[in-house]
Amino acid sequence: MSPSPVTLLVSRRVAPARYRDFLAWTRRGTRLAARFAGFLGAGVLAPPSGGDEYQVVFRFADETSLARWTESAERRDWLREGTGLVRDSRVRCASGLDAWFGAAPPRWKQAVAIWLAFFPVSLAFTLLLGERLAALPVVWRVFVSTAILTPVMVFVFIPFATRLLRRWLQPAALPARRVASD
Repeated sequence: MSPSPVTLLVSRRVAPARYRDFLAWTRRGTRLAARFAGFLGAGVLAPPSGGDEYQVVFRFADETSLARWTESAERRDWLREGTGLVRDSRVRCASGLDAWFGAAPPRWKQAVAIWLAFFPVSLAFTLLLGERLAALPVVWRVFVSTAILTPVMVFVFIPFATRLLRRWLQPAALPARRVASD
């Protein structure tokens, strides 16, 4: 069994006037992280209107790759550069389904959340494209449908469903943990 990808989830409070500087600083951090083996990607999620807490996500192939990045001198220097931009940071690591759910809720709750996302999307797909794909051999129908639905589910609908159901999935707040000097 191969190691699970690991996500470093960082919540950072940023003064609204410093947002552009923060984004430039975060892009520099992403370019630095991309130099490390196992880097899979990064991104920034903006807060709701009027908010100041940004979610920064760094994804690595495994714990070892993430540790090389989080313990590196390059990252320490980069974090030092951002000291004046960030008022507060909280860091949490997640792997596998934990990246969507936080600390994984019971499997049955995960299954319900995924099904609630998958059913309407699969139904809509079938209604929109089912007849067009019916002429294809079953292997190609399944190939086309999974090639289209998997990224849509992973990047849009499962995250949406888990946000919508977050209080049911995670009734108790999760404690944040520190990584290096975030």
